Order: sequence, then C-alpha cells, then structure tokens
Amino acid sequence: MTDFLSRLKHRCIWSWAGWLDSWRTEHSFRSWVWANLASAALAFTLPLSAGERALILSLGILVLAMELMNSAIERVVDYISLDQHELAKQAKDAGSAAVAVVAIATGVAWVVVLWG
Repeated sequence: MTDFLSRLKHRCIWSWAGWLDSWRTEHSFRSWVWANLASAALAFTLPLSAGERALILSLGILVLAMELMNSAIERVVDYISLDQHELAKQAKDAGSAAVAVVAIATGVAWVVVLWG
C-alpha cells in the first residue's frame, strides 16, 4: 500500500507539473480552459439533465486532454529536430486535427442538447 501511495503521489506531482507548464507556455491550452469554464458555467446554469451535463463536461475535459497531447507531440517533434520536414508537419497537423475533432464533437453535443 505504501508503494501504491508513493507512486500515486509522484503521478499527481508530475501531472500537476505538466498542467502548470502547459498553462504557462501554451496559449491554445489556456484558451480551451477558459472555453471549458464558460461551457461548464452554462451547463450548470441551463436546465439540463444529469446525463446531458455529464456529456458536456466530459467532452470539454477531452478537449483539454487532446490539447495536452497535441502539445506533447509538438514538443517531441521539435526536440528531435527544428528542421522543416514533411513527416514532422504531418505529425503536428494530426495532433491539431485531433483537438479539432473533439472540439467539433463537443459542439455537436451542445447543439443536440439544446435543440435535439
């Protein structure tokens, strides 16, 4: 049990460090955090069911997770080389597209919840 708690503590520390670094250095991440706060405020203000609210909040969190993964991809590609290369561009663009896909899914969920 002690080993589990020690690993859990370190995972929390490393995750928090990643969150803080992304907050400090990634404009897109900060923008998505603010968008999620606005979305969550709206989700709690409107008369939504628990399931609808859970869907909206969960998808917003997934957008943040994808933005963090996109930042990780960009940093790894840049660490390997700052040279322009088609594969590096494709990797970065795919990471960005992943964020866009989840953001679109979130928008679709909002549309369905509000007008479905």
